[in-house]
Amino acid sequence: MSQHPSLKGKGTIKAKRSVLKRFERVDLLKKRGTYKPGQRVIGLPKTKPEE
Repeated sequence: MSQHPSLKGKGTIKAKRSVLKRFERVDLLKKRGTYKPGQRVIGLPKTKPEE
C-alpha cells in the first residue's frame, strides 16, 4: 500500500517546540544548576527551552 501524497513531508519542518519532554527538562535544569541529584522527576518546575 502506498502513502497518500499529502502525508509526505516537503522536507522536514523545523518548528521550535515550546514543550519539552521530561528528560529534556531534567537535562536543562542540570545544566542551569537548579536540579539536585536525587530530586524527584515528577512535578518539575516549568522551564523554557534554550534559544
